[in-house]
Parts: sequence; structure tokens; C-alpha cells
Amino acid sequence: MNHRNKTKLIAVVLLSAMLAAGCSSASEGAPASASSSAAAGASAAATSTAGVQAAGEGAVASAKYDEDDTRTEWSADSATTIALNGSSATVTGSGAEAADGVVTISAAGDYVLSGKLEDGRIVVNAPDKVVHLVLNGADVTSKSGTAIHLVEAGKVVVTLQEGTENGLTDAAVYADTSDDAPTAALFSKADLTINGTGKLSVNGNFNDGITSKDDLKIVSGTLIVTAADDGLVGKDLVAVKDGDLSIEAGGDGIKSTNDTDEGKGEIVVEGGRFDIRSANDALQSAASLYIADGTFGLVAGGGHAASTKTHAEEMPGGGFGGRGQWSGEGQGFGQPPEGMERPEGGTPPDGEAASARTRNAPASDIAATENPEAANTAGTEETESTSAKGLKAAGPLVVAGGTFEIDAADDAVHSNTSVRITGGRLSLATGDDAIHADAALAIEGGTIDITSSYEGLESASIAVSGGEIRVIASDDGVNVSDGSGGEPGGFGGGGQAANNGLLLDISGGYLTVDAGGDGLDSNGSIRMSGGTVLVNGPTNSGNGALDYDGTFEHVGGTLIAAGSAGMAQAPSEDGSTQRSIMMTFPQTQEAGTLVTLRDASGQTVAAFAPTKTFQTLLISTPALQSGENYTLSAGGTNDGNGVDGFYESGTTAGGTEVVGFTLGDGAVTYLNESGVTTGSTGMGMGGGRGGMRPGSGTGGGSRGERTP
Repeated sequence: MNHRNKTKLIAVVLLSAMLAAGCSSASEGAPASASSSAAAGASAAATSTAGVQAAGEGAVASAKYDEDDTRTEWSADSATTIALNGSSATVTGSGAEAADGVVTISAAGDYVLSGKLEDGRIVVNAPDKVVHLVLNGADVTSKSGTAIHLVEAGKVVVTLQEGTENGLTDAAVYADTSDDAPTAALFSKADLTINGTGKLSVNGNFNDGITSKDDLKIVSGTLIVTAADDGLVGKDLVAVKDGDLSIEAGGDGIKSTNDTDEGKGEIVVEGGRFDIRSANDALQSAASLYIADGTFGLVAGGGHAASTKTHAEEMPGGGFGGRGQWSGEGQGFGQPPEGMERPEGGTPPDGEAASARTRNAPASDIAATENPEAANTAGTEETESTSAKGLKAAGPLVVAGGTFEIDAADDAVHSNTSVRITGGRLSLATGDDAIHADAALAIEGGTIDITSSYEGLESASIAVSGGEIRVIASDDGVNVSDGSGGEPGGFGGGGQAANNGLLLDISGGYLTVDAGGDGLDSNGSIRMSGGTVLVNGPTNSGNGALDYDGTFEHVGGTLIAAGSAGMAQAPSEDGSTQRSIMMTFPQTQEAGTLVTLRDASGQTVAAFAPTKTFQTLLISTPALQSGENYTLSAGGTNDGNGVDGFYESGTTAGGTEVVGFTLGDGAVTYLNESGVTTGSTGMGMGGGRGGMRPGSGTGGGSRGERTP
């Protein structure tokens, strides 16, 4: 088993083990009528969610700052002064000596450096001692290796003296290239802490800017780092309490590297300002990544516009009644919807099929484009040189606060296990997923604005219980998937998807989606018990505003989903206690057309103006009551306070009544311009009763349809 797979396995076990007695709020209020298969999926997802909630707890405590880390003061009476002068140095005091441009420190104490060393280095070799280096207007350049080499010590604290500017520059080619040789302009084999309020400019011409083979802590100060490879590296820990960090890196911006020792390899950020431009990942943790606060401007891999990711399009599933089947009105098995031609060789027209993504290295992009089959099988193992993510962790990734502007060629936020977001303001643009977690993603708070992505949110388990989230995606807005590509279904699709543990659980928060592919897509099931969800798109008939393979239990919250008609789904009859209407218009409606649902007294129940063309519109709010009369109109304007095209009240002026109807007793009332029509409630093999649009054909029944 390779290390990456081993890490995922351990993470899943830990997530399950951390399930506490009190599960997430998303699991509360399950109706007694919920299907056992959906309950099993919810239970598995709740286990993962609980693990996400536990992730990062105590992370700040693990980054312990002692008195030595925060001490900046020194006394001229007791400190050893080191005056740098061209190719030599003068030492005044004990514990250090200078010879041939090399200053060697061998004892504990305070050492104050000033002046300029044009070709030399500072060496610390004081086993088990605490050495305090004060850079008091010091500039050190080496033409043969590292500028500061901390060979051995109990801890080295570098203080940037208030009001001073300091510099470190290493050689582009090192004389010592052995395995134990330093690899950074400031290189330490001991714990390294940087504090103070001065400025330090680091030019890492050979490899890295600042590297510690133990812990690296930034307490304060201004750091400007330019590195041929990585900017800041801490093997066991990178901890930032405060400071102003500007990093230009040919590799990763900030990284930890210990991926073998338990409790090591973490990155913990409590605050500070970060301006990072990296060819690869901006922040990369070999274990967990925890951010409590800070201001982040991150550009990875040149940003989303520079992405070379290949997203191969193919027909998924396939087989009798599988997800790969076209759903056509009055057409036979596997026929495309009206107005669409069957693609040659099983390949759908551009944009008309669900997508199967391949994560290819840039070197293979051209070949993958020319050979889509190869794109789906080759180049899936990510290498360090191909990863260009904003925030990346091999273990749990937690964002509790902060302000983020992330522009990444790859995922903006990524974890090989779990992601938890409880606060902060995140603006994300990415060439791939905006937020991706292999095992579980929990969003409990914060503001997330995804301005550009391939897929917005992706994980095997997604729980949204709070926050304000806006997603723009060229493919799926929200995608619940374990990366296996799903299972072919039987009649009605789904297969074992209803109880495969894959679940999108929405219990609160505010979510808007603008998707070129599916709006909400679960390769398992969906459960909604609270919050507000608005879906715009897709406009093509190969995708749906809602897409699930198991069941969709809708028991609370407000859901409005506009999109095309070919693959449209509504919530499930089984398990859904809140009423919905699904309107299919006789023809495509223009973007911005206001659709208003009124009750018998003429009061607005909901009004929505989709941002894209649409032919179906699903509306579900707690106000809908069975047996009551309603009207649906199109056009006009609403005088209420609309947000994202949605009006919970207000008066609509103008417009044309499309249909009047009485809301039925079932979970979903299907409508067309003639009134109530028969909805689809086909049984999938997984036991889920899905909801395809009315009037579907007599064919194999993709995604849960049946003949009325």
C-alpha cells in the first residue's frame, strides 16, 4: 500500500473513531418514514461529519510558544556583538569567533549582528543550547553556500530588531552538495523561531528561502522571501502567530514535510498577513492545516486562468437504465431528448453529458486531449511538481477565520481527508475544484464566494449547516462523489447508491449555485432539513439542476432549482415531508424571467428570476400546504428586497399567469401549462423513489423515471 492510500485509510478510521455522542445538527429531525437505505447513508455521513468537526480541535495548543519564542529584548552589557565588515567580522564578547568570513557561535546567549558580510556565513553549533540571534541591520551574502547555517542547537531564536532592515542571500550553486548539506539561505537542523518587528529579506537562489528540519515558528516581523523552490519549510511544524509575509516561490510557498511521525507535519496559523505567489501549492501541510485568522492573498500555479487541468468528457454509467442513458420524452431506450442527436460512438455533444474528470500532469495534457480514453486512465497520480493548490493538507484542513483571496490553477482548498470551515471570508477562483475533501466536507459558517471553478464543492460526504456560499462552476456546483465514478443502475438507476454512504446533507446556511453541469449532484443521496438553496442551471439537457442516484429526503428549508428539462429531478416521495412543485414550461424561458408563486389570497409565496435560460423550475418552501390553491405566473417585476434573484415576499406587478392548481398530497406536485400532471416516481434498485420530470418516455428509465 503506498503512503497516500495508507494516509486515506488511517484518516477514514480516525474520522469514524471520533464520532461523538452528539452528532452534527444535520442529522437531527429525520422523519420516521425515512427509508432504511437513506438512513444508513446518513449515519455513515454523520460519522464522517463528526470527524470533520473534531478535526483541528486543540491545534493551536499543539503550536506551543514558550518564553524563548517571544523574547525580543537583549542587553548591550551582556550580549556578544558581531560587526560584519565586507569579507570579515569582529566579535566582541564570548561564545563566538570569526575566521575567513565565517562566524561560528558555540554557546548559549544573545548575539547581536550588524553590518554587511559580502561573502561568508553565520554558523551556530551549540548542542542543546538556546541561541538568540539579533539581526540589527545585518546583511549576509554567501557565494558558496548558505548564509546562516544552524548546525545544532536546542533552539535558535532570530529577532528582527525594531526599525531595521536585514538581508540573507545564498549562492546559486553550493560547494557542499552532500545529503546533509544545507538547502536554504537560512537553514536550521534545530527548532527555529523568528520574532521582532524589523524586516528580513531572504533570497534563496539555490533552493529554499528558510528551512527548519524541526519546528519553524514565526511570531512576528516582516519577511520578504524569494526562493528558487520553497519559501518557508518546517519539517515537524510550521506555526505562524503573526507577521507580514511576502513569498515568491518557484515551488511551494509554505510547507511542512513530516508525513511519517504521528502528531508531526502540521501547519498552524493564528494570524498575520500572507502574500504568496507560488509555482506550486501556496500552503501545503504533510499532516493537518489549521487557520484561525489572518489575511491571505494566494496565487498558485499562475492562477485559474493558467490552469492546464484536463477535464475529459464521457458518458458515465451506461447499461440498461444506467446514469449514462439519455432520458427522452416518448422515445425508446437510451434515446436523446428531442432536439438532440445521439452522439457517435457513445460520446455526447460538448457540454451535454455528465463529466468524468481526470487529474493529469501538465506534461500529459496534450496527449490526454487527443486521446480521451488515455485521459481517463493515465496521469491520475498527482506529483509535487504538478500540484498548484491554494490551501492543501494531507490530513484534516480547518478554516476557523480569516480573509482569503485564492487564485489557483488547481484546487483552491484541498484535503486528502476532511475540510471543515467554521468562519472567515473566502473568495476562490480555481482551475479545478474550489473546495475538495476526499472523505468529508463540513461548512458551518463563514462567507464563501466561488467566482470560477470546474466543480465548486466536492467530497464523499458534504454537510452544510451554516455560512453563506455562492458557487459558479463550469461543471457541477456541488458534487458528492468518492471518485469511483459511481455504479451502473438497474431500472431507474441508482443501484446501491441509496446506501453507499455518499450524502449531501443541508441543514442550514445559504447556498446559491450557478452550474454548467449538475447543480446539486450526489452519487448517493441528498437530505435537506433547513437553509436556503438556489440553483441556476444547467441550460443543456444532459444535466440537471438536481441529480441524485439514491434518494432526496426533503424535510425543511427553502429550495428553488431552475434548469433544463431533459434530466430534471425533484425530491423523493419517500421520506420527504415538505411539499414541492415542479413546473415544466412548454418552451425555454429567457434568463431573468421572474416566476412568481402566489397563494389563494394573492400573497407571494416565492418569486425567482433565474440568471440563465430554463425550462423547469422547482419551488419548495415550508409555506406550501397540501389542498391549498396556488397560481404560477411568469414575467413582471417584484417590489420586494430580492437577493440573488429570490424574493420571499413583495408584490409582483405585470407578468402572465401560466397555471392555477391545487397542491396535492404527495411530496411533489408536477405541473405544466395545462395544470397538474402525473409525476415520475420510478423505483430504483437501491430502493430510492426518485423524481424525474413528467411525460418521460417508455425507455429504460435513467435516474428513477417511469412511464406515467
